[in-house]
Amino acid sequence: MKRPVRIANISGFYGDRESAMREQLEGGSVDVLTGDYLAELTMLILARTKQRQPDGGYARSFVAQLADVLELVLDRGVKVVVNAGGLDPHGCAAAVQAVAVERGRAPVVASITGDNLMERLTEFQADEPFVNTQTGEPARQPFVVANAYLGGWGVTEALNQGADIVVTGRVTDAALVSGTAAWWHGWGRYDYDRLAGSVVAGHVIECGMQATGGNYSFFDEIDDLRYPGFPWAEIADDGSSVIGKHPGTGGAVTRETVVSQLLYEIGSPAYLGPDVTARFDTVQLKQIGVDRVQVSGVRGEAPPETLKVAAATPGGYRNTMTVGITGLNQQLKAALVHEQIWAMIPFEASDFDEVYETIIGTEQANPATNGSAVSLWQLSVSSADEAMVGRVFANAATQTVLGNIPGMFALGPPSGAQPFARYWPTSIARHRITQSVAVGDRLFLVEETDPMPGAPLMVNLPAVGWPDDRDTVSVPLGAVVGARSGDKGGSANLGLYARTEAGFRWLAEFLSIHQLRLIVPELEQLEVDRYELPNLWAVNFVIHGLMGDGVSSSLRLDPQAKGLGEYVRAKVVDVPVALVSA
Repeated sequence: MKRPVRIANISGFYGDRESAMREQLEGGSVDVLTGDYLAELTMLILARTKQRQPDGGYARSFVAQLADVLELVLDRGVKVVVNAGGLDPHGCAAAVQAVAVERGRAPVVASITGDNLMERLTEFQADEPFVNTQTGEPARQPFVVANAYLGGWGVTEALNQGADIVVTGRVTDAALVSGTAAWWHGWGRYDYDRLAGSVVAGHVIECGMQATGGNYSFFDEIDDLRYPGFPWAEIADDGSSVIGKHPGTGGAVTRETVVSQLLYEIGSPAYLGPDVTARFDTVQLKQIGVDRVQVSGVRGEAPPETLKVAAATPGGYRNTMTVGITGLNQQLKAALVHEQIWAMIPFEASDFDEVYETIIGTEQANPATNGSAVSLWQLSVSSADEAMVGRVFANAATQTVLGNIPGMFALGPPSGAQPFARYWPTSIARHRITQSVAVGDRLFLVEETDPMPGAPLMVNLPAVGWPDDRDTVSVPLGAVVGARSGDKGGSANLGLYARTEAGFRWLAEFLSIHQLRLIVPELEQLEVDRYELPNLWAVNFVIHGLMGDGVSSSLRLDPQAKGLGEYVRAKVVDVPVALVSA
């Protein structure tokens, strides 16, 4: 049995902190550096970049990060595993090799492909319906981009073949960690519990600083969040792990920062992945020291028969105008802005594919500053017809300026129509996909295998009930509950966690789907799923269709639902006095 492997995160998205790789290397001991550079929107951005620039399909920031510390990485024997390859893993690997040649070094660089369905789309479409898993619709338009989410076995093979640096395309974020842990410990494809444990560890550290206090509801309790450190996970042979960060770095690793990240962008407690289904309702957390949280007890099940595919179709065009509304009578002023601008737009609202109108901010009594006296009126539209949302739309605001509300001003000049794509979540039979692992001038094929048959794991959830003390006080929900939210395609997840076991007993009984709709009326017409995670003292909701077709086409002010959790925490509800005073 080998010692635990320490896997340190260096990126949570394309554009994350450039110095993270150096900080992880210089801050303490690490065995492997992993970095996540991809998201659904990122793949679209890379596709557009590649249209203009053939070698623009990968995350160039990774190459710059690595160039800064290449000698340090190689001299210490630290492995690097990233999904920075995006739509061009071979191009990214070649760029890494070019940097190494300039330095007189010769690392073994591997690139992993097989996720990009666009290369074989004609073949696949002959018998793959590519049904939208969110709406049930069959695909009718050509895809702009389509990538299957691969698992970690290509990473494992690359490392087994001696790779120093591994560059992948679209693998699941956690697969960078699980594939590395499987290589280190020699796990097999059916070691589901071990793999599930490593997937949970990967999910915790994949978003970088969000495991060390970033996006944390109780951020004011952390001593220093000016410059949070990046996290690492020490994964043992049994799949358990310890989440931590280097001494002397900012932020904190606590049970609650880990819970917060575990709730990010999840649905059912059965967390589906290409290599294993990790049961988040079996996760056990324990604070074992300063900035050290132990993760254990994770159980795994067979993965699904299909692989998730993130695709996108042409969406049309969109545009947005924003007007400042200052001082008194803001509702009346907003109403007049609405009437005048729509009078100037030569189309009815129903002529557009989608219209989103909102007021941002509220009127302040006796405002202390000019800025605090301002609210914003915003109108966004989309259409397949570029002319409808182009200058004719933008000019409508300009042409009302001299005859509109007192103090009217626009935020920026009118703009032209902006093209966008619609996210199309779908799936493909796993046996159709083969990972191609190029290690130097050698090529290895990694086939998908059939999942091990077996009944789903039965988890006995503990009974919950209202605390004995039913005296209540009206306070914001956030006084006793933390939250984490994010997008899942066109849906959003809303994870709410209590700070004590008694708090969870109240939360689980109080916050039903019906109650959530009462305190958040805009959810009334949307389908909502609810799941309990007693080990985490948490309840997770999946709100279907909140973002329409997803971030790439959503007209919402918060198109990725990043602020949904904090919005719900601001809602005033009746909470047991004992919880508030605890």
